[in-house]
Amino acid sequence: MARSSKRTTSTPPAPAPVEIPSIQPPLTERERRYWLVKSEPEVFSIQHLNKCPEQTACWDGVRNYQARNFLRDDFKLGDQVFFYHSNAEPPGIAGIAEVVREGYPDHTAFDPNDHHFDPKSKPENPTWFMVDLKLVRIFPEVIPLEKLKQTPGLENMLVTRRGMRLSVQPVTKEEWQVIESLESGLKKTDSGLGAEDSQARGGRRRVEYPEPDVFSPEPEDFSARNDIG
Repeated sequence: MARSSKRTTSTPPAPAPVEIPSIQPPLTERERRYWLVKSEPEVFSIQHLNKCPEQTACWDGVRNYQARNFLRDDFKLGDQVFFYHSNAEPPGIAGIAEVVREGYPDHTAFDPNDHHFDPKSKPENPTWFMVDLKLVRIFPEVIPLEKLKQTPGLENMLVTRRGMRLSVQPVTKEEWQVIESLESGLKKTDSGLGAEDSQARGGRRRVEYPEPDVFSPEPEDFSARNDIG
């Protein structure tokens, strides 16, 4: 770190820093932030997380630089995370997890036998990072993507944008509160749905080829946990 030198009266003041727009506003004091992560339920579902020791698992395999930056730099202890089932029928938010370990090197990148191996990532200079997530709760049923798109207050939520496939996304506090209100509605609804609705909730997998995350110029993210839908 460069040391600051004492400034004399003849030294002009430093120029004001250039503000770089961010998805979430800068915080003077660290507050809880909110996120959404995507995973194919047949690869790793919220039910799988529930069965992990202490209901906790590392979120490995992310291979997109924008998503990596979120995991490495921005996910902090106590942050709340929506667990989104992608490549499912229907795709949607299945529950909530919490960050219990901040960003650290993704060990799957170092293993030649792992699907997420990256020979350019080295233990002494890792490229990819992950966090640990602990289950908070599973929703009574998935809140489908179509419901999110139709809900006032979620018009600008990233996951509702057409073509938005980034597997790690920030969520605003206001969006979080809207979705929690949708969850409360689920708890008040009995299970007596029509046959069509019941079938839609059955979780039949849609067969598609995975596509890379698109949010930054970096195209490569073919993680098994990363998304379709």
